[in-house]
Amino acid sequence: MIKLPESVEDTVVNLLRLANTKLPKDIGWALEAAAAWETNPIAYSQLGAILDNVKKAEVLGRPMCQDTGIPIFYVRGKFESHIIDQIAKGVEKATRTIPLRPNTVDPITRKNNGDNLGKGMPIVHFIPTDDEFTEITVLLKGAGSENMTHLSMLNPADGMEGIMKFVVDTVLDAGGRPCPPGIVGIGIGGTADECVALSKTALIRPIDEDNPDPVLKKMEEDLFVKLNSSGLGPMGLGGSTTVLAVKINTAYCHTASLPVAVNIGCWATRRASVKMSNKGVEYSQGAWL
Repeated sequence: MIKLPESVEDTVVNLLRLANTKLPKDIGWALEAAAAWETNPIAYSQLGAILDNVKKAEVLGRPMCQDTGIPIFYVRGKFESHIIDQIAKGVEKATRTIPLRPNTVDPITRKNNGDNLGKGMPIVHFIPTDDEFTEITVLLKGAGSENMTHLSMLNPADGMEGIMKFVVDTVLDAGGRPCPPGIVGIGIGGTADECVALSKTALIRPIDEDNPDPVLKKMEEDLFVKLNSSGLGPMGLGGSTTVLAVKINTAYCHTASLPVAVNIGCWATRRASVKMSNKGVEYSQGAWL
C-alpha cells in the first residue's frame, strides 16, 4: 500500500498545473534554437512572441494557452480501479482552481457541465506493470492541433514512399491551424484504433531522445528536413521552422494493411508526469512513459 504525502486528487491538480503553466525544457530549448536560426522576420517575430508567452505563463503561474485542452492520462505501474475516480476529482478541482477552460461538451446537445468531465471523460489509458510505483502522465490536447488528426489505411504496396507522402501532405494541408511549429506524432501499423493511439503517444517522447530503431530515426530526420523546407513556418506565416520534431511509433499489423496516423502537437505540446511510491511523490516533464 503506497502512503502518499498528498491525495491522488491533489496530485492530479498539481500535475495539471505543471503541464499548463510550464513548457517541458526540451520543447523550450527547441523553440529557442529555432529563433536563433530563423532568418524570416515574421517567423522570428512569431517565435519571439511564443517564447515571451511561455516565460510569462511560468512566472505568473497561468496557463500558457487559452485552450487548456482535454487532458489525456496514462496510468502505469500498480494501481487500483478507483484511481479513475480520484483522477476525475482532480480534473474537476483543477478546472476550478487553476483555472482550466471547461472544454468538454455533449457531442450532440453541446451541453457543457463546466467541469471538464462528462460521459467518457477524463480519458485514461491503463498500463499495468509489476513496478512498485504508480505513474500518471498527462498530455494536454487543444482542439486546434487535435482536429488535424488524420488516419489513412494505405495499401501495403504504397510502402515507405506512400507513408512519407501521406505525412507531408497531412502537415502541409493543416497549415497554420495546429499552431506550428510543433511536434508531428506518427503511428505506423497496428489496427486503425491502435495506429491513432501510437501517433498520440509519440508526442510524449522527449525531442532530444533518439529513436532506438535506426530506420525510424532516419525517417524522422528526413521528414524533419522535408517539412522544415516547405516554407510553411511558425503559425503558417512563412519561415524555416514548421516542426520542432518528428516522432514515430510502430506496431506489427495485418499483412494486408498499412495503417498510418498523424497527430500534431502545437508549439505548446504540454506534458507532465508524476511517480508515486513509498519513497514519495516525484514530478517530471521528461516523459517517463
